Amino acid sequence: MGTKSNSATHIGGILPGLLQRYRPEAEEGMLRVWRVWDRLVGENIARNARPAAFKGSLLLVYVTSSTWLHHLQFQKKEIVNRLNDDLGQSLVSDIKFKVGSF
Repeated sequence: MGTKSNSATHIGGILPGLLQRYRPEAEEGMLRVWRVWDRLVGENIARNARPAAFKGSLLLVYVTSSTWLHHLQFQKKEIVNRLNDDLGQSLVSDIKFKVGSF
């Protein structure tokens, strides 16, 4: 029998390959957002909200609960501004929060 690994891999470690393979046009922007997300939103939000995909300039972010979805709706404009300021361009025009797993 093969050996089973109990170690987990952070999604950031496999995301670049997946994006390259399935949506190369979104790769660069999504990777840039992933690199700065935790630092820009803070540890508490980062544990409960993760960027998932781009649809044009709309950023889809999965959240852990409807409570977090509601809470982050009030911070959406500030998060968009922080991302664009940090990235040095208007990459994100809006964020759609959706309850989902990550």
